[in-house]
Amino acid sequence: MAALPLSGIRVLDFTVVWAGPYATMMLADYGAEVIRVESLQHFPSTTRGLVPRPPAALLANATHLLAGYPDWEPGERPWNRHPMFNFHARHKLSMTVDLLRPEGHDIARRLVTLSDVIVENNSLGVMARLGLDYDTVRGWKPDLIYVAMPGFGCTGPYHAFQGFGSNVEALCGLTAIRGYADLDLRASTSVFYMDAASGAGAAFAVLCALHYRQRTGQGQFIDFAQAENMLPHIGEFFMDAAMNGRDAAPMGNHHPAMAPHNCYPCQGEDTWLVIAVATDAEWQHLCHALGDPAWATAEKFATLHSRLQHQDELDRHLTAWTVTQEARAAMEHLQAYSVAAGMVFSEPEAYADPHLNARGFFETVTHRECGTHRYPGILWKMSKTPGSIRSAACCLGEHNDYVYRELLGMSEAEITRLRQAGHIGESYIGA
Repeated sequence: MAALPLSGIRVLDFTVVWAGPYATMMLADYGAEVIRVESLQHFPSTTRGLVPRPPAALLANATHLLAGYPDWEPGERPWNRHPMFNFHARHKLSMTVDLLRPEGHDIARRLVTLSDVIVENNSLGVMARLGLDYDTVRGWKPDLIYVAMPGFGCTGPYHAFQGFGSNVEALCGLTAIRGYADLDLRASTSVFYMDAASGAGAAFAVLCALHYRQRTGQGQFIDFAQAENMLPHIGEFFMDAAMNGRDAAPMGNHHPAMAPHNCYPCQGEDTWLVIAVATDAEWQHLCHALGDPAWATAEKFATLHSRLQHQDELDRHLTAWTVTQEARAAMEHLQAYSVAAGMVFSEPEAYADPHLNARGFFETVTHRECGTHRYPGILWKMSKTPGSIRSAACCLGEHNDYVYRELLGMSEAEITRLRQAGHIGESYIGA
């Protein structure tokens, strides 16, 4: 098999939570050597779990982000068993060092000189306080590519604001258009859409910079404001405000330019089907799939414009049909008539879905502290370099020997001294 596209590229990963780690996951998936630079003195909350050792009371009411450990058991080292980390840390290496001490800073400097890319998504100012900002590190490696991913960018009135995806999404306007018209915004769930979007955008930015460096030999700094990456995803609402002076409001499952467009109940308990119709021709396909009922011939449903004005009534008619249908059978029936329809899967149903499994999307991975499980696989398939999950997520400090011995060429005595000094290890100090 051909070498993966990013083979030979080394990335230093100073990322936390989800957005940054998702970006470096994509780079690692396609062959980059991604080294997570981690600290035994500082636990990165929500990156390797919410807390180092979750209390029993937390586990009793756990969600997949709060716990979700294999068999709901945190184990001796919970930070190596957290499910979100063990998805996005595949293919990565982990080394530990205390960056707050001079010798730790020197170790980081030596690693920078051996690397091609730095990716970090800490709050603005963190890397500068560590002496690892771009102006400093480019003096060590002039052709380095450096990606900083603060929520609002490195300049401007909001540059020092801190927040998670939910906070930034709120300021972007996404929260204001989610939810349902008859409920206030407290009913909007946290989706963290921005994190995955930022990860993909930052990975693309790295590829652009690598291409530029290949042509010119020059590295560069990438000021990646996650908010600005998020805004174009809801660009039509900004255009409507600018051109028509309208404030968007929560639409539930309706759509500004499709009707019908909703989530409909089906036979059984809590089973649902999403139907979306974009054109009058698609509407005719739906009518034929329903057996051309008399109500569908009403003038108020004849055009997209008129259907948009009568969506509630349209939904009542469709619900009367869907509640008599088994969700999967209804989906397949409508699809046979070229109607966009999809059953609402639970996660276990998606995990068992015959389509995803026929395509080999889930891959079996053995992790030394989590056992053997099937994980979501590579995000796209390339004909020449298809890729697969080559290694499980890195345990804390798992690759210290490789980094200190092979990359940095340190002696056994130096490594022993650094271990005794608290730089090298596999457990958080005091955890």
